[in-house]
Amino acid sequence: MREQKRYAILIGTAGSLGDLHPYIAVAKALIARGHGATIAAAADYRALVASAGVGFVGLRPTLDELGGYATLVPKLFNTRRGPEYLIRRVVMPHLRTGLEALRSATAEADLVVSHPLAITLPLLAQQRGLPWVSTVLSPISLMSAFDPPRLPGLGALQGLRRFGPLPTRLLLRLAKWATRRWEAPLEALRDDLHLPQATQRALFEGQFSPRLNLALFDSLLAEPQPDWPQNTRVCGAPVHDGRLDSVTDAVRLEEFLAAGDAPIVFALGSSAVWIARDFWHEAVTAAQRLGRRALLVTGPQTPSGFPDSVCVLPYVPYSQVFGRAAAVVHHAGIGTLSQALRAARPQLLLPVAFDQPDNAHRAVRLGVARTLPFRRACADRLTTELAHLLADGRYARSAATCAAQLAGNDGAATAADALLECLVGMPENARAESFNRRRLGQQ
Repeated sequence: MREQKRYAILIGTAGSLGDLHPYIAVAKALIARGHGATIAAAADYRALVASAGVGFVGLRPTLDELGGYATLVPKLFNTRRGPEYLIRRVVMPHLRTGLEALRSATAEADLVVSHPLAITLPLLAQQRGLPWVSTVLSPISLMSAFDPPRLPGLGALQGLRRFGPLPTRLLLRLAKWATRRWEAPLEALRDDLHLPQATQRALFEGQFSPRLNLALFDSLLAEPQPDWPQNTRVCGAPVHDGRLDSVTDAVRLEEFLAAGDAPIVFALGSSAVWIARDFWHEAVTAAQRLGRRALLVTGPQTPSGFPDSVCVLPYVPYSQVFGRAAAVVHHAGIGTLSQALRAARPQLLLPVAFDQPDNAHRAVRLGVARTLPFRRACADRLTTELAHLLADGRYARSAATCAAQLAGNDGAATAADALLECLVGMPENARAESFNRRRLGQQ
């Protein structure tokens, strides 16, 4: 029997843990199938990725070079200026800093896989003749005019959907025109790499590979639309958890969960915690008014001074905790939402920015959640929303139905199989040409 070829897949990502964990899950699924998988991400994540048994390429800039989370997050989560700051001040000025590390990594790769903001990776794939697969983590990235996204600060535009796809198409054209200068540094880099001028914007249609685009979210959130990129495949969410490195924290968590009624879990992911301010105290006040215990997942800045009915930890594995909660309160990041949907618990969603309002809207549409903008999350509003959520059994029943539908849905396995099918399906002469181009250094 002919021995199976071992492929090497390079996955490039950018962002917070919500942009990293899904790719760790996919990489582990590839490794389990006997192939090599390497993640290229900010060098800050080296230990985290290595602890999962996945290869790693560290890229600059690091979070410290960008000013750290405490400085960066408030600017990124500004409703009006956040996206522009992300692209023009974080992404574009640093395109070249990680280029050499990526160049070395692509030299050994059979296939490259890109996150929407890993925009130099497709360029290197084109230069080296490597097959490229794109991915999206949430439905908003597909920007369908038939299933209009709920944009931060522009929720009222949802009313336009009754007029059909035309208003959303016009809005997207306006967005492309307003951001037309944002990609100038990328075009300069294309010139330096001696690549032809792009025919599509990298932040819009150009982010999608014509070969294969993997939608790494659950089909419950969005069904395929007529204007999605061709060759898009909905895989389901690849779910990955970190671990509690502290034995003390692990013991505290288990003792707290076992000591009384199911708590309300309050979690803001790895980014929104940096703008939490008084939120944790407001959350505890709301839980106490409802006669409920509370588990706060606060990130590195852990507040203190709470009663015994409250447990505060910087991090917990969501898969171990959400299913033991009375309700889950979170920011509607796609990774956290994917975990919560599998936990069969009602949710209160506090979206802040980027894809979060759209994710929250879709969860509400499923009947599993209520939503409240994060900026309005005071004790009074939290108490009112949680009281409705816990008293109305329809939320718990819908949550159980969704969890049952997702049971056995392994997004990481589906994505890994799709990537391998892409490689196996390549004609032998195309693989040979790709190999020769890399070997001969045709750049």
